[in-house]
Amino acid sequence: MNPQAKLLSITSLFLGSTITITSNHWIMAWTGLEINTLAILPLISKSHHPRAIEAATKYFLVQAAASALLLFSSMTNAWYTGQWDITQLTHPTSCLLLTTAISIKLGLVPFHFWFPEVLQGTSLTTGLLLATALKFPPITLLLLTSPSLNPTLLTILAIASTALGGWAGLNQTQTRKILAFSSISHLGWMAIILVYNPKLTLITFYLYCLMTIPIFLTLDTIKTLKLTTMSTAWTKIPPLTATLMLMLLSLAGLPPLTGFLPKWLIIQELTKQEMTPTATIIALLSLLGLFFYLRLAYCATITLPPNSINHMKQWQTNKSTKMFITTFITLSIMLLPLSPMIFT
Repeated sequence: MNPQAKLLSITSLFLGSTITITSNHWIMAWTGLEINTLAILPLISKSHHPRAIEAATKYFLVQAAASALLLFSSMTNAWYTGQWDITQLTHPTSCLLLTTAISIKLGLVPFHFWFPEVLQGTSLTTGLLLATALKFPPITLLLLTSPSLNPTLLTILAIASTALGGWAGLNQTQTRKILAFSSISHLGWMAIILVYNPKLTLITFYLYCLMTIPIFLTLDTIKTLKLTTMSTAWTKIPPLTATLMLMLLSLAGLPPLTGFLPKWLIIQELTKQEMTPTATIIALLSLLGLFFYLRLAYCATITLPPNSINHMKQWQTNKSTKMFITTFITLSIMLLPLSPMIFT
C-alpha cells in the first residue's frame, strides 16, 4: 500500500475517533463514526484479494446501516424532546434504536454475523484495529447514554453474546475467526455491566485491548493464520510462542493473570446488584471460551508435529516491534497484582 495513502487512512482514523469521543452533539458523533468507516476501508481491502474486497464491502454495508440507524435514533429524540445533546437521550424509542445501532457497530449478538467474516478477510494488523481501536468510539457513545438504556435488553444481548462467542469459537480452525468470537464474548461482559457501573465497562475494554494487542502482534510476527501452522510455529521464536500461551490464558480470565481482574470485578458488581443468577450464567458461559483458548495454547506450545519442517530459527526480530510486543506481553500477564493501584 502507498505510504501516503496509509498515513492518510491512519490519520483519518485518529481524527474520526477523536471527533466522536469529544463531541456533545449527535451529528458530530455520527460524522466521526463515518470518517472512521471510510478510513478503515482502504486498509481492509489493501491486499486486493477477492476475500479482502468482500470483507470491505460487508463492513461498509453493515456500518452504513448502523450509522443510518444511529442518525435516525438521534433525530427521533430531537423531534420529541428538542435535544441534540448526546447525554439527553431520553425517548424510549430512541434508546432502543441507539442500542440496536451500537450493537450492529460493535458486533453484539444477534448482529454479529459480519464481524468474523470481515476479520477473516483482512490482515492481522487491520484485524487488530477492527477488534480494538474501532470499537472505542461506539463504546464511548454507550457510556454517555448508559443512564437511559434498557438494562433488561442489554443483559439479554450480553448473555447471548457471551454464549455464542464461546460456542461458535469451539469449532474454528482459523486464528482470526477465533479471535473474532473471543471479541464478541468479551463484548458481552462489557455490555452486562454497562448500566450498573459504566467505569467498569471502560476498564474491561482497556484490559481487553491490552491483552488482545500482543496476541495479534505475536501471531503476525510468527505468520500464523491457522491452527495447523501454529503447531509448527514454535520453532521460529520459542520464547514468543511460550509467552503466547500465558497471553491466551490471560484472555481466558484465569488467575493470577491480568484477564481475571475484569471478570472478578464484574461478577462482584453483579452480585452487589442482586443479580447472582446472571453472574452465575455468564461465569459458566466463559468456560466455553476457556476451552478454545486452551486449544490454541495447546497447539502453540505443547503439540509437536509429526514431521517438523527444517528452517532457520528466527531469533532476531525487528527491534522496535520486539520492544512493543514485550511491553504489552508484560502488561497482559502481570497487571493483576497492581489492581489495587488502579482503583485507589
